[in-house]
Amino acid sequence: MSTQEAQHSRKAAESRVAASAVAPVDVEQVEAALVEHYPRLVRIAYLVLPPSLGRNRRVLTAHALVQRSLPRRRTAVGDEAAMPAQRRPEDAVDPGYAYVRGRVLRQALEAGLPLRRRAWPKRAQLPPLLPMVWGLRLFPRSGGADELALDQRMAALSGPGRAAYVLRCLERQGDAEVRRMLAALGVEDPKAALAEADRAGAAGGAALLESPEFDPCSLQARPTDLMRRRQHTKAALAAGAAVVVCGALLGMPGEGWGRDGAAAPPYARNPASEAALDPAKLRRVAPAAWQRSSRADFTVWPARGGLVDDEALLRRALAVWARPGTRVQASATPGTLPGPPMGPPQLLFAGEVDGARVVLFHDGLRAVRYAEPVDGTDVAALDFARTDGADTAASTALVVGRTHANVRYLTAPWVRGVAVRDLLLPDGKARALERDTAGVTAPMQTPAAASDCRSWDVLEVRDGEGTRVLTDLGEITPVRLTSGAPGRPVDVTGAGARREWARTACLLPSMRALGVRSVNSWRFAEQELPGAGTGRAAWLCTRAETWRGPGSRVLAQFQPPAPDAGPGRPLPSGALAAKAEDSPACGTREPRVLAGVLWKDPADQWYVLAAGSPGVASLATSGGVEGDAEGRLLTVRAEQGAQVELTGELEDGKRIDALR
Repeated sequence: MSTQEAQHSRKAAESRVAASAVAPVDVEQVEAALVEHYPRLVRIAYLVLPPSLGRNRRVLTAHALVQRSLPRRRTAVGDEAAMPAQRRPEDAVDPGYAYVRGRVLRQALEAGLPLRRRAWPKRAQLPPLLPMVWGLRLFPRSGGADELALDQRMAALSGPGRAAYVLRCLERQGDAEVRRMLAALGVEDPKAALAEADRAGAAGGAALLESPEFDPCSLQARPTDLMRRRQHTKAALAAGAAVVVCGALLGMPGEGWGRDGAAAPPYARNPASEAALDPAKLRRVAPAAWQRSSRADFTVWPARGGLVDDEALLRRALAVWARPGTRVQASATPGTLPGPPMGPPQLLFAGEVDGARVVLFHDGLRAVRYAEPVDGTDVAALDFARTDGADTAASTALVVGRTHANVRYLTAPWVRGVAVRDLLLPDGKARALERDTAGVTAPMQTPAAASDCRSWDVLEVRDGEGTRVLTDLGEITPVRLTSGAPGRPVDVTGAGARREWARTACLLPSMRALGVRSVNSWRFAEQELPGAGTGRAAWLCTRAETWRGPGSRVLAQFQPPAPDAGPGRPLPSGALAAKAEDSPACGTREPRVLAGVLWKDPADQWYVLAAGSPGVASLATSGGVEGDAEGRLLTVRAEQGAQVELTGELEDGKRIDALR
C-alpha cells in the first residue's frame, strides 16, 4: 500500500468515526468504565507497550497510561478516543469503555515511538511520575513455556502489530474492525499490522493473554540495588533530620499534630456536619435489641469492644471519615461512595485488634472501617463497603482485622458458633474457631492474600436458621457461598455441594475486589462421556452477584470425573469452559445457560461436548465442526484445535447462544 493510499484509508476511517460519534459520553460514564474494567485496560496497555522498557517500567507505565486516560471535559464517542463505530454488543452498551480503551491504545503506541531531536517528546514517551514505588521492582508472575514463547513472539512485533494482536485475541475483534480501529489511531498501514500479528499465531492466544504472565495487577516484588540505595539513604537522613527538628518546633504541644489525627483541615461548619462528627451523638443499639426486632441485620448490631467509650478515638475516626487527609489509605468497593456520613452513624465496634485501634460504623447504606496504629495517630486506614439491602445472611459478619495472611471477623450477636473449613477438602472436618466476649474471632488464614490455591479456608457461621459459609475476597464484607438453581440457593452444607465447591473454589480469585455479595454454584447438567469407562461429567455455572447490581461475573465449568486423590488431598479443579461479565445467565432473570468444551478421551480422540440447562430443546455446532442433537446434551467428534460456534434452541422456539 502506498503512502497516499494509507493516508486516504486513515482519513476515511476517521470520517466514519466522526459520522458515528453522536452519543455524548459524560466524564462520569468514562470514569465508571475505567474503574470497572481497570485490570483489563492495564493488561491491554502492558501488552502493547514496547518490551524494551523492561518489565518493571512497563508495569508502572501501563498503570500510568490508564490513570491518565480520564478526559478533562464532557466528550462524545469518537472524540479524542479516535475509535470506530462500535460493532460488538458490549461496546454498544458501554461507549465509555470503548472511549477509554482508545485513549489507552493511543498512548501505548505513542510510548513506542522513537524520540526526535528537534521535537518535544510526547508525555507517554517519558517515564511516569506516578505511580512510583521506592526500593522495589515490580513485575508480573512468571508463566509457563507457552506464555514465555508468546512473550518472545510479541517482543518481535512492532507497536501496531502488538496492538492488532491484542485487539484480535484479547478483545476478540474481527479483522475488519481491527483495521478500522488501527487506522483511526493513526497507524500508517493497518493491513501490515494485521499481517504482522498473524506471525505471532492465534492458537490459544486469548487464553494465554489472560494468564498471570501478562497481568500487571498481580505482581511480584524484588529489591533494587541495595548498596546504592543505602548510600542515598544516608544523605537523605541528614536532610530529613533538619526538617524533623523544624517541624517539632512548629508542632502544637499537648495534642501532637492536631486533635483529629490524620484528618485534613475542617471543610465546613454547619449543624448537620457537626452532628455527624460528634461522638456523643453516635447511634448505639442496646445489646438485646436484636432479640425483639422484627428483622435481623446490621441495624440491630450492638456497640461492642473495649474502646466504645474512648471519645478521642471516636472523634478521630469520624473526622477522618468526613475529610480523609493525605496520610489516610482509603479504599472502597466498586459502586461505593466514599463520602462523609449524612448524619450520626451507628457504632458497631471499637477496640484493639492485632496492634491497631479499629472502629466499625454503619450508616444504613455502608459499612465503614477505621484503623490507626496503637502507637500513634499520624496515619490511618479507611475502608468502605456497600451493605444496602443486607438481609440476615448478609449481616452475619464483618472483617474487623486483617494482617498479611490472617483475617479476623466481628460476628453478629445472633451467631451461636463459628468454625473453619478447608473448602478444597470436601471430606475434611471443620475446626472450631474461638471468639472473645465482643464477638471477634481468633485469626484464621485468609485466601485473599494467597498467590496459589493449595488451600481455601472458609468461615462457617451457625445461627438459628442454619450454617452459613463465608469467604474473604479482600473486602470488609465477606462473601456468602451457596449452591443450587437460580432463585433457590442453599448453603453449602451437604456432601455433594462441598465436593462441587472443592473443584470450584480455585476460580474465586478472579472475583476479588469486585464488590461481590454472594457466589452461587449450580450443577445445571450431567453428561456421559464418550468412550469406554470414561465416566460421567458435571457442568456447573458459578455466578457472582455484587452489592451494586451490575458487575456480575458468570463462569461455566466442566468437571470430568476426578481420580481419587486420597484422604487429605485436594481434588483437581474443573476446566473453565466460558466466562462473561454483566450477563444475566444463571441468574433469577435468566435461569438458563449453554456452554461447550473441546475434550480428549483416553484414546486421544477429540470431541466437542456441550450442555444446556433445563429448558434447552436442541443444540447445534457450526464452523470447524458440524453437528446437532435433540435435547440439551451434545457429543460430536472433532479435531484438535477446532473452532466451533455453538447455539441452541429453547422449548419455546427462542435461540440461546453459548456463554461468552
